[in-house]
Amino acid sequence: QVQLVESGGGLVQAGGSLRLSCAASGRSFSTYIMAWFRQPPGKEREFVGGISRSGGTTYYPDSVKGRFSISSDNAKNTVYLQMNSLKPEDTAVYYCAAASSLSLKVVITGRSAYTYWGQGTQVTVSS
Repeated sequence: QVQLVESGGGLVQAGGSLRLSCAASGRSFSTYIMAWFRQPPGKEREFVGGISRSGGTTYYPDSVKGRFSISSDNAKNTVYLQMNSLKPEDTAVYYCAAASSLSLKVVITGRSAYTYWGQGTQVTVSS
């Protein structure tokens, strides 16, 4: 098992930046594909970025590509989501998630593949 704790959310003006952190404890961090999802008010939870077990593959949906960047620090068992050029539509609760995988290279975008979830951190972007 792995436990995930997010931090770094807050209120920011449109065009600003935030960096979210997800600290993992328990089973070895490198065992999992790590990802960030978000859930805007009244909407479904959606994938916003993922990183493979090796760290060599990342993937983003078009809605955040070029603005969001995911990275990991295996020594600290922490994954980050750097969010730049934030827009009001980025307002959501952001969740860190982990999925078991035998592959070192793939990123999974489907929510159902992720077994472990953090408690979420609120990001609010004002216009």
